[in-house]
Amino acid sequence: MAGALEREALPTNPSRRKTEPTAQPAPGRNASVSSHMDAAPKIVIVDENPLRAAILAEGLAEAGYTHVIRIAETLNLLARIYELDPDVILIDLENPSRDVLAQMFQVSRAVRRPVAMFVDQSDAAAIEAAVDAGVSAYIVNGLRKERIKNILDLCVSRFNAFVRLQDELERTRTELSERKVIDRAKGILMKVRNLSEADAYALLRKTAMNENKRLGEIAQSVVTAAELLK
Repeated sequence: MAGALEREALPTNPSRRKTEPTAQPAPGRNASVSSHMDAAPKIVIVDENPLRAAILAEGLAEAGYTHVIRIAETLNLLARIYELDPDVILIDLENPSRDVLAQMFQVSRAVRRPVAMFVDQSDAAAIEAAVDAGVSAYIVNGLRKERIKNILDLCVSRFNAFVRLQDELERTRTELSERKVIDRAKGILMKVRNLSEADAYALLRKTAMNENKRLGEIAQSVVTAAELLK
């Protein structure tokens, strides 16, 4: 068990302790995590209690996960997680206060990584807040080493599903936005060039092909040029 857990070396630069990053994104924050995690994932345990942290570490070691780092203090927690850039985060809070829960939910929103949170007791409001914060697995009174592997797999699977939904939503939003721009560009060409709607669209498409650009980019150029000439 001792070999499964390494203690994080705390930052020595005093200025790092005083500031919490607010805008810096974690590297690869939107990338999904392999459900099988074959490439020796880095797992961070956030737990002030060494005995409880050891249970998590032992469960991970028995499941074959050995690159495990423990953060034993919550001071400047977000900065430390950004620095470590883990693949998965396990947070064990025992009996957390509302303030501690709020801080952990803030971490979950910011890092965009699979997060499993273990608590001894909870209520409906805390569970709802965990879901809103993007916590992938919220386990109440379930800290047992034999469950860690299944919980980890569930956490990663839910996170990846959420990322796919986000990507799909973003693509849909982009497509809708481009359609509006294309419609505006068609209207401009129909008015300025006295073209039919079909001919205006064909001109936009032909220009996009000739310039090796997306149709939306060409349409945006037409709209921008028209606005400049007003």
